[in-house]
Amino acid sequence: MLRPIDNYFLQHPEPTKSCLQFMRGHILKLDDHITEAWKYGMPFFCYKGKMMCYLWVHKKLLLPYLGIVEGKHISHPDLIIEKRARMKILIIDPNKDLPMELIDGILKEVVQYYTK
Repeated sequence: MLRPIDNYFLQHPEPTKSCLQFMRGHILKLDDHITEAWKYGMPFFCYKGKMMCYLWVHKKLLLPYLGIVEGKHISHPDLIIEKRARMKILIIDPNKDLPMELIDGILKEVVQYYTK
């Protein structure tokens, strides 16, 4: 039987499914201290046990996004705050090549925040 976190990544139609699965693997390879967890019915990634980011699909746009838990502390023009007080998101178009330089830059900044 699949774990809820595994099922989450398999339930989406293509190309969203492949995008989310790639991002999952990529985030987990960034740092040995990053682990994944199923919290609040969502796939979260933790840095040394602290919630760092998550992957989700935007309800209105139907596009996957990378949510940054402490987004208010990360200053990047491509991060969107929407109606959130703490978190910011990076919307990803799964029909285009993923902007890996942008994604890696944001994730490195997030890891630096947690290592302070």
